[in-house]
Amino acid sequence: MTERVLALSGLNKSFGALKVTDDVHLDLKPGEIHALIGPNGAGKSSLIKLIAGELAADAGAIRFDGREISGLDQVARARLGLTRTFQVSSLIPEFSVRGNVALATQARRRSVFGFVAQVARDPDLIGEAMDALARVGLAERAGVRVSELSHGEKRLLEIAMALAMRPRIFLMDEPMAGLGQEGSNRLIAFLDTLRTEAPILLIEHDMDAVFRLADRISVLVAGRIIAKGNADTIRAHPEVRAAYLGEDDA
Repeated sequence: MTERVLALSGLNKSFGALKVTDDVHLDLKPGEIHALIGPNGAGKSSLIKLIAGELAADAGAIRFDGREISGLDQVARARLGLTRTFQVSSLIPEFSVRGNVALATQARRRSVFGFVAQVARDPDLIGEAMDALARVGLAERAGVRVSELSHGEKRLLEIAMALAMRPRIFLMDEPMAGLGQEGSNRLIAFLDTLRTEAPILLIEHDMDAVFRLADRISVLVAGRIIAKGNADTIRAHPEVRAAYLGEDDA
């Protein structure tokens, strides 16, 4: 049996009467992409926030590499190797593309968070930043201010910053958003190779990307996982077809 890198068991979270996570059991294994899909408002982003430590669960356990981490804050979890990319870009717009990645590298090293001018003079930080940017196809945009990037380029920059953190798990929240078909195809090919470095828990509305990439798919509806399986299983599942894919066998 393959050892699980991440394991959620009985995870629950409510905001007043609204239950956003309802007894969720989910795991992630080395070398795989596990996609989490569901309609808007299903609780997907809330679940990622619970894993990353941005939200605290009301009940249940989160185990990372066999260790219970529910009591750790977001920074501590990131230092263990849980790296998240965001559905809404959270970059420093006045800094350069290269500077944003260099700052992520500096954070990984746990060094004092210095001024961007100091970061810009560190050849090791800049070298690592350029390597990460080259991998996502943004090396030629390294000197551009983030505020000048397209939405799709910002998504790629977030992935470069995640790479600079050298994670043990990628938590990716809609990385295809705003990329267009050509950009999505390039990113699909990249993520397919990235899984060999660290497994990926992927939230994505692009079902073509999900079916092409995911080893396993979990379907979340109203905070509850209603189905799990590979692409063929999910395509054929009647409850999924009705609740998410907009189909009805009747």
